Amino acid sequence: MGQTITEKIFSEHAGKTVYAGEIVRVSIDMTIGNDITTPISIKAFEQSRAKELANPDAFAIVMDHYIPAKDIASANQAKISREFAYKHDLKYFFDEKDMGIEHALLPEKGLVIPGDVIIGADSHTCTHGALGAFATGMGSTDISFSIITGGNWFKVPESIRVSLLGKPGKHIYGKDVILELIRILGVDGALYKAIEFVGDGVEYLDMSDRFSMCNMAIEAGAKSGIFAVDATSKAYLDERAQANGGLRSNPKLHYSDSDANYCREITIDMASLSPVIAYPFLPSNGKSVEQAVADDIKIDQVMIGSCTNGRIEDLRIAAEFVKGKRVARHTRMIVTPATQQIFLQAQKEGLMEILIGAGAVVSNPTCGACLGGYMGILGDGERCVATTNRNFVGRMGARTSEIYLANSAIAAASAIAGKIVDPR
Repeated sequence: MGQTITEKIFSEHAGKTVYAGEIVRVSIDMTIGNDITTPISIKAFEQSRAKELANPDAFAIVMDHYIPAKDIASANQAKISREFAYKHDLKYFFDEKDMGIEHALLPEKGLVIPGDVIIGADSHTCTHGALGAFATGMGSTDISFSIITGGNWFKVPESIRVSLLGKPGKHIYGKDVILELIRILGVDGALYKAIEFVGDGVEYLDMSDRFSMCNMAIEAGAKSGIFAVDATSKAYLDERAQANGGLRSNPKLHYSDSDANYCREITIDMASLSPVIAYPFLPSNGKSVEQAVADDIKIDQVMIGSCTNGRIEDLRIAAEFVKGKRVARHTRMIVTPATQQIFLQAQKEGLMEILIGAGAVVSNPTCGACLGGYMGILGDGERCVATTNRNFVGRMGARTSEIYLANSAIAAASAIAGKIVDPR
């Protein structure tokens, strides 16, 4: 019987042929922690009386949620991770000197390799499946087990095959495709499943699109999202290897067999898709942009950034819409580049001058606004169009605030109009 790409990755790491439903112990290629979750893992590590990490070069800590610290509590939280990283001389410790949001920073640094098994104590670790890796979020104690032993236990997930057809129309992006899929599946329709994206339409999706789509697989309950490596991802890997003096290890390419077994198959015609906006209070509450325009939704804030849509492509799109214009008087616009390198690239291209000239506030790379931590908290009754991944009650601030998830074109165009508009 044939295997899916996910089953093949697990088979390689388990040292035997395995299929969906089997429980296996596998080695972990990269474990990721951040300033919020790592202190819990460190506490468990110390309680175990372990002295050394099983594989120090397979553990990356990225300080990204409350960095620079917003208060004494977050400063002390960060201090725990810093002291641990210095004590164990971690090679992959990213603090303010080389900062970025973890799920954008690690691929940028050449640390995400096709065929890897990657875990992180952050639900959006599934982002890295865009490069042909199995990547998923786990709990902080699972992370500690991984850094102590070098491995972890999994039930091999069943796979949902999502066939993408056609070329997306103008201002239709990966964000719209994944919001449409989540609308179809619901927030738990892919529970503990791997979502595998295939089809002729994949060639029209750049890496930014693919990262966004895998990032939000968790919003349908999925264990992971994954694309097989193709010419687009190979070009991205080559670029990252050149920028970083090589990749962390050699890619291991896997492709699903034609007779692989899938628990469900879904087809999305991207050529006929309209921009999708997820209304409050679930990512599955997708509506067409035409519906949103008809609803005449006035907005108080626009947030462009996060691990979902804070890449250079998003900043270019935003700049295209606000160039020579001004953000509406009653609306605020916050732009958060996902890494310092993206920030510098945007500055080099003149995007920062355009964005700030239009009235946007540009922040350092941080998860702060997305999770309602700082740098853009919403007040009572305020509405925000965000390129982020979640719009739960109180996600970005006050429980009476509302978040509308959308692509970067909708977000930027709406900032100028002061209400949700169709960017096409």
